[in-house]
Amino acid sequence: MLIRPLFVRRLDHFSKSVCSQLVAMFFCLSTVAFANVPSDKIVETRVQNILKTMTLEQKVGQMVQGEIKQVSPADVSQYFLGSVLNGGGSFPNHDKQATANDWLRLADDYYNASIDKSKGGAGIPIFWGTDAVHGHNNIIGATLFPHNIGLGAANAPELIKKIGAITAREVTATGVEWVFAPTVAVVKDNRWGRAYEGYSSDRKIVEAYAGQMVRGLQGESGQLFKNDAKVIATAKHFVGDGGTFRGIDQGDTIMGLDALMKEHGQGYARAIEAGVQTIMASFNSWNGLKIHGDKFLLTDILKDKMGFDGVVVSDWNGVGQVKGCNNKSCPKAINAGIDIVMVPDVWKEFLRNTIAQVNDGQIPMARIDDAVSRILRVKIRAGLFEKGAPSSRQGAGDSSLIGADSHRKVAREAVRKSLVLFKNNGDTLPIKPNQHVLITGDGADNIGKQSGGWTISWQGTDNTNVDFPGATSIYSGLKQAIESIGGSVELSSDGTWMKRPDVAVAIFGEEPYAEGQGDIHALLYRNGSTADLDLIRSIRSQDIPVVSVFLTGRPLWMNAEINSSNAFVVAWLPGSEGAGVADVLVATRDGKPNYDFTGRLSFDWPNKETNLIDGRLAVDEYLLGIGGGLSYGEKEVLTATLNEETSLSDKLAANVIFRGSTRSPWKAFVGDVSDWHRAVEAGEASTAYGALKVETIDGIVQEDSRQLRWLGGYESQFYWQGEAPVNLSDLVEENGALMVNFRVDKHPEGTVNQRMDCGWPCSGIIDMTEFFRSIPEGQWSRVGISLACFAKIGVELSSVTSPLVLSSKDPFAITLNDVRIIADAPKSTLLPCDSIRQ
Repeated sequence: MLIRPLFVRRLDHFSKSVCSQLVAMFFCLSTVAFANVPSDKIVETRVQNILKTMTLEQKVGQMVQGEIKQVSPADVSQYFLGSVLNGGGSFPNHDKQATANDWLRLADDYYNASIDKSKGGAGIPIFWGTDAVHGHNNIIGATLFPHNIGLGAANAPELIKKIGAITAREVTATGVEWVFAPTVAVVKDNRWGRAYEGYSSDRKIVEAYAGQMVRGLQGESGQLFKNDAKVIATAKHFVGDGGTFRGIDQGDTIMGLDALMKEHGQGYARAIEAGVQTIMASFNSWNGLKIHGDKFLLTDILKDKMGFDGVVVSDWNGVGQVKGCNNKSCPKAINAGIDIVMVPDVWKEFLRNTIAQVNDGQIPMARIDDAVSRILRVKIRAGLFEKGAPSSRQGAGDSSLIGADSHRKVAREAVRKSLVLFKNNGDTLPIKPNQHVLITGDGADNIGKQSGGWTISWQGTDNTNVDFPGATSIYSGLKQAIESIGGSVELSSDGTWMKRPDVAVAIFGEEPYAEGQGDIHALLYRNGSTADLDLIRSIRSQDIPVVSVFLTGRPLWMNAEINSSNAFVVAWLPGSEGAGVADVLVATRDGKPNYDFTGRLSFDWPNKETNLIDGRLAVDEYLLGIGGGLSYGEKEVLTATLNEETSLSDKLAANVIFRGSTRSPWKAFVGDVSDWHRAVEAGEASTAYGALKVETIDGIVQEDSRQLRWLGGYESQFYWQGEAPVNLSDLVEENGALMVNFRVDKHPEGTVNQRMDCGWPCSGIIDMTEFFRSIPEGQWSRVGISLACFAKIGVELSSVTSPLVLSSKDPFAITLNDVRIIADAPKSTLLPCDSIRQ
């Protein structure tokens, strides 16, 4: 690990070197900060007048933020809380179908509790924060815009401002005043699971968008104070989240200060220039030091040198990652410059500990006063003291604003502008009048898949089209457009048809994911699965031209799919308005393009799945560079036969079954005698008789684990099953093993069996009872069973259908964090074969 040079800790060096080099880039903003949101004397006088009346308990309450599932209105008034948030997949009353008025009622309850002085409160209005990262993506029926990676390809800064304004309008209709957006990460390694949250790997594109999104959300100068349709914006995540080593989420960004600020800080400069009121600290480290505890970056640079006088908010339990801290206590983070601490579940403990730490001198009162002053300043600038209860504001509870036609029209425009055309051999596109079109692929009629992560739930998984009223799948958009020019369509899940098509459109891509769970080891699509490629080739083999529409949150190595397609279009993650794809792919009645392809890559596209140099593709390994893409009629730029040979060994291409979420091609199920095959949806499930419950929990990081709880009474099982049998036999000679990272939460009271199935009645059963009893409760362990052991007990490794089945009928609880098949498993982590009981 690189050690940060001592000189970067010196502000005099920063002043002389960085400011002299970067004045034109707006890093030395002490004289120009908040040009559009002036720190006038009236605001500061109000801040000080309120501050001097507040008790320590009231002040700390303003600084602590809990999650709505863990905070009641009574808590707000009792503990003087200044803010709440809803995490992804969290809804008022735990109801996924909660309406705008349901959200508004809870917002009112929180507001009324916050201004109630009868229990000793200071009467300071609360604000509610939400991750509205591609529209108000938390509420059923909202307008969902393309994720940022698609907006980056659109190259339309003015459109970004419109999107921000629409997002703000739909958010405020639900009573929420604060959004955790925009993300201004400059993504340098596409293996990162949050790559799609970045506009580009080019800082100049991020710069061009950051201020525009802030202006759309907050409005121009003074609008935030008086306009009920505006929200407080948050630039995130400060700083370097897109530059971590190997793209590891929450990893380490290793570079000097000048490079860090030049490459990853420009978006913040533009956001501050636009008046952004809050900035979120990043999970990542900088040269080995967690940013949540880095006073130099948060205070000396961001607040002092960049002139930011708004609020620095932590990320979800981010303070717990600081050395010497945990989720319940972190004076170091507050002293470093965190003003609002997001501790969703343990906020009460954190609040009590912080009060004690101020009293015993660990946190200076001056730091508390500075943090609370910033919070009050933002609330005053946002007009929260004047706007009244959320329900009294203009547009509050107006369900017609959620997914309004005028909003969807802008989202559809964004989809059109984001599409990037890679090839169009033989002018396959646009689809001509009177053609019969086969539409196939698992993304064709799947609005959840086309919307990606951060859609209703955090990971965007387990949604169906029913969850998107008013939205349009890509299939529906194509059907309407094709039929309007005299054509016909046929939808098929497997590429078969009733009537021979003139052309086929195959729509496929990545399954939804979000941070952490979306990290990958190489730029390899679906971990090497060829299911979609096989679909394309099966259609092409019958002399039917194929248009491939690829849904993805990042550039991936797709040479084989591109080679096999007549036309190849990258649609990114377009959101709720799938008809925008049809606008460009389908001709007018006279056979001419309805809209042209104007999208251009804002990331380099790889020609190999590896060849990463410090997270970046070698220049000669681009298939297409930034700015790449075709318009109708332009000459093809790709060769007819791209290299399809993978350079990954089987050892590297580990078969990941579960890492935060279940990975394709596996699916999770629970079962008992009443129903042995019940799908685990949205990370939660229970067997028919209720004796086994599955729940998503925070294991090591946020929502990264599944807890299995057997309550007793009925034989019940949890298992993963593949879409088709998987051949693991080649891994035996490579010392392959099933590896599980787990925590025993409650020792088994009866027998626990583990199985690997290979198609009924083929199976290998291991009695794991004594092993699980030997593991201390609450301790994380990583243990494997070799594939050779499974083979010895009867598993046919050439046709594995379920790699892991756990069953019991008595009380037992275990949390699973990571499950995978690996090669070269360390012997020290493996259970000896001779110790295994059948």
